[in-house]
Amino acid sequence: MIDLFEKREPAAPLAEQLRPQELKDVVGQSHLLGAGRPLRLAFESGKPHSMILWGPPGTGKTTLARLMARAFDAEFIALSAVLSGVKDIREAIERAQMVLQQSGRHTILFVDEVHRFNKSQQDAFLPYVEQGLVTFIGATTENPSFEVNGALLSRAQVYVLTALSEDELVILFERANNLALRGLSFTDDAKYLLVGYADGDARRLLNFLEQIKTAAAIEGVSDIGVDYVRNALFRGIRRFDKGGDEFYDQISALHKSLRGSSPDAALYWMCRMLDGGADPLYIGRRLIRAAVEDIGLADPRALRVALDASETYERLGSPEGELALAQATLYLASAPKSNAAYTAYNKTRSFIGTGKSHRVPEHLRNAPTKLMKDLGFGRDYRYAHDDPEAYAAGKNYFPEGMPEVKFYEPTVRGLEGKISTRLAHLRELDKQAKDKS
Repeated sequence: MIDLFEKREPAAPLAEQLRPQELKDVVGQSHLLGAGRPLRLAFESGKPHSMILWGPPGTGKTTLARLMARAFDAEFIALSAVLSGVKDIREAIERAQMVLQQSGRHTILFVDEVHRFNKSQQDAFLPYVEQGLVTFIGATTENPSFEVNGALLSRAQVYVLTALSEDELVILFERANNLALRGLSFTDDAKYLLVGYADGDARRLLNFLEQIKTAAAIEGVSDIGVDYVRNALFRGIRRFDKGGDEFYDQISALHKSLRGSSPDAALYWMCRMLDGGADPLYIGRRLIRAAVEDIGLADPRALRVALDASETYERLGSPEGELALAQATLYLASAPKSNAAYTAYNKTRSFIGTGKSHRVPEHLRNAPTKLMKDLGFGRDYRYAHDDPEAYAAGKNYFPEGMPEVKFYEPTVRGLEGKISTRLAHLRELDKQAKDKS
């Protein structure tokens, strides 16, 4: 008789069942785990250190964090930045303190998708990492240089994980087949088709195998060929990275195609990323960045187009909102290009960072009181709108004593060509005014 109230544990997914329990069982990442390699040395050091594991999905980030805790007999606390907030961080820290007090054991705090935490959430870890209460291990699929705040990044070693090779996925396939898929016989073509579908992602391969196992059990099938694989997995196969490139390489290809004014290539890379499950709003953010970095004032409308596309996606979602991103991609790739504003900004920041501070000239200072007017604030200021062409020719707006500098050098492309002509005309008015004085 079945006890309806008996507590039953859900069956663990195949990927969890086959998760390596020892470092020697890890497939892939030989550049980090081979003899004398950085992560191998970290395991052998006898002392854990905080780290960021950066790489595409299914490359072993969670597994390595768990093995690190096992190797150092540490308490393992896992958080997902997708589901957790500051309250969860606080509870994890309290648990780490309790473990230390009760058993003297150290805690490894693992945060998956750490890039999804905002700055204040990431900052919440800092005091406890500095105190040594926890060893922080963050996992991210996105470049930590952009997505992890500097304070946390400076306290953690970054290890770059790579997608598994075809040979490595074949090893994983054989292991799964021997341990968990007994009774199923795969043709070589079916095996390599599954490996190709996995695209370097170990978890994806194991999930596919689990789907095959379930479908075969229902249908009473034991011989698995190419046609069966295609029929069983037709729905839901999304190939993120067919050529083995990393996510960040694809976004780089998109950005460089935009900069290179190749609308077809830009649209191709955008669709490749969408097809692989990339966050459309992340693509939107990169379009915005391209608009300000690479198009600038050559076509100021580009920024508004990129912003509108992101806002449209937020309103409509998929798939309709993706069309707005595609439209923005084509517009940005086709627009005239200029990085003059970007270059001018960087030059100005560099100049200010290395030069001395100059006082605001008296004629540019605000003078809301009689005392300030008596002190000469605002004296000799010329209201530009009272002059011909609304331009006070010959006036200097830089601090006194500061050498003459030119940060912004507009190109002749797009609207910036008109800006260039306008500024050249104003410089000629300045020259004429100086000649008269």
